[in-house]
Amino acid sequence: MTKILIVDDDKDISELISVILKKEGIESDIINHPLEVLKRIKIQKYDLILLDIMMPEISGTELCSKIRDDVECPIIFLSAKNEIVDKMVGYELGGDDYITKPFNNTELVLKIKSHIRLTKRNNQSNKANIIKIGDITLDKESFEVKKADIKIDLSTREFSLLKYLMENAGIALSKETIFESVWGYDYGDIGTVAVNIKNLRDKLQDNDKYILTIWGYGYKFVRYIDNE
Repeated sequence: MTKILIVDDDKDISELISVILKKEGIESDIINHPLEVLKRIKIQKYDLILLDIMMPEISGTELCSKIRDDVECPIIFLSAKNEIVDKMVGYELGGDDYITKPFNNTELVLKIKSHIRLTKRNNQSNKANIIKIGDITLDKESFEVKKADIKIDLSTREFSLLKYLMENAGIALSKETIFESVWGYDYGDIGTVAVNIKNLRDKLQDNDKYILTIWGYGYKFVRYIDNE
């Protein structure tokens, strides 16, 4: 279930927002002492943070700058200030949206739901770009490969080869099929497949755990790995 954090020193306003959101099926936690946020985000993950700007212990903008690197969720500012310069400061310090008080209940709900939907779509897109088998993770968008969270430096061709193997994990692939799919007929010769497979194994410290040799035919990247 979606859960957001409401940070506002005004108990009446924070309770009102919580009631409004609950009617929409959105659960919320309330913090009236903003410095408590620094501890809370270490133990609880939220889908969105609603952050008042004018608070006595620390301003919302200051708090945002302190937590922005530690939270990935959207941060929406609530403030009685409606000058453009105030909004610019909020955005510059990591805010994703800005709602002025007194706010319209419908607008508040719509903006919160919109940011949560966008975050979910982005997360789904990111997952589609990542292949993980065992402790090897390949990110097709950033062109990064990690083994046990340690980055492995690969050449462009080695990356393309590994991506093709992992996308077809569990399938025995002939050398000819690999060569045609990764290099194309107009580049080098089929012997380059074995050379690059060896390079991949060396860099991944594979020891024939991930890339299996199908003698007289080609190679297969395993579909599942037991890390234990």
